Amino acid sequence: MRKYFGTDGIRRIANLELTPDLVFRVAKAGAYVMTKHTNHVPTILIGRDTRISGTLIESAMTAGFLSYGANVKLVGVLPTPAVAYLTKKLNADASVVISASHNTFEFNGVKYFSNKGMKISDEIEEEIEEIIDSEKLSTLTAVGDKIGVAENADYYAQEYVQFFKNIFGDKLRNSSLKVVIDTANGATYQIAEKVFSELGINFEIINNNPNGVNINENCGSTCLETISNYVTKNGFDLGIAYDGDGDRCLAVDENGDVMDGDIIMATLADYFKTQNALKQNALVVTVMSNLGLKKYAQKQDIHMVTTKVGDRYVLEEMLKSGYNLGGEQSGHVIMLDYNPTGDGILTSLMLIQAILAKKMKASEVRKTVKIYPQVLINSKVSNEKKQAYETEPEIKQKIEQLEKEFSGNGRVLIRPSGTEPKIRVMIEGENQEYITQKAQELADLIEQKLK
Repeated sequence: MRKYFGTDGIRRIANLELTPDLVFRVAKAGAYVMTKHTNHVPTILIGRDTRISGTLIESAMTAGFLSYGANVKLVGVLPTPAVAYLTKKLNADASVVISASHNTFEFNGVKYFSNKGMKISDEIEEEIEEIIDSEKLSTLTAVGDKIGVAENADYYAQEYVQFFKNIFGDKLRNSSLKVVIDTANGATYQIAEKVFSELGINFEIINNNPNGVNINENCGSTCLETISNYVTKNGFDLGIAYDGDGDRCLAVDENGDVMDGDIIMATLADYFKTQNALKQNALVVTVMSNLGLKKYAQKQDIHMVTTKVGDRYVLEEMLKSGYNLGGEQSGHVIMLDYNPTGDGILTSLMLIQAILAKKMKASEVRKTVKIYPQVLINSKVSNEKKQAYETEPEIKQKIEQLEKEFSGNGRVLIRPSGTEPKIRVMIEGENQEYITQKAQELADLIEQKLK
């Protein structure tokens, strides 16, 4: 198990666990690992969300990079995908986003991106970890005129606005669709308003007044009740909700009913297909995607490719096999023809374009996919026995029995936690009460056998 990096960079309580000292070391080690093969002074971008600890972490990160001898461009408060896009656009050597995404304000995190604007691999993260606590770190110190220089570069935000204007032009201008966007008091709070305004969309914006501690607080994609109520009370046709760092997007229809990542991906896959833009007629998803999406894809003759949980694994499969659309149930959607990471604003704009093209209400679009109820229960187990569910006879028998009962209209998914002594039991089926009962039975059995 890795010491610092998790499934999405480093994420901890700011100034307590994610200390300035740790951040400084992560910066020096990361700058070394990611730029050691370059023959020039490296340039690294730093972007952040609206958390109160953002400038603290940014200062420590900047100091680490400058100490190594890298130059830094501070692009300010921008969504994760904007930083990824600018890294490639500006030919930077790497970038860092300081954000804890959907977590509450006391957390913060560090995510590295390569010069191609993609999240770095597990292998590179492991190499960085080796350096962080090693004696080599003290040797990675620039002196004299080799010390790096930092500059404020928040003006690059306009490049990201232009990115959307190049894609959509006037296609969304003056449409009849009334949209409200919830920016979660996070990284999209300024840039989303600029984008929607310049594209001429009929919109209103809420939760765009960050104060450092209200990011994701009863708003955004982690609290869809807020935007659902706003849509129904004020007569909007569509509600869009981003997470704290803006790489995810969820939606609600005009009735306030949720359009999750699976419904959004289904809608976009079908739209891309009608435009002859769905490469290899395929959609890449993770094992957590709903059975309803699989059945929809089969009905629409769209090939569905499944990876393990994590947007980086979706991207790896897309790059390896030449696919251009994929994502997660959480609303992290990757459109590789445009940006090599999930992009909440891009996803929302493409969803609006797809709904307009279909000439349907958002609720009609939502109902084209039948979403099966899902139940997720955690079993506390011994760390050493997390994989033993695959061979324990009673557990195997119980899983096989359940899958036989479902006859293709349900499924069982078992996932050991990567960070905790837990096994996650997910059951999907047509009857909520039945699958809840069966999930609890299976979770109890796993806990009993694997303590």
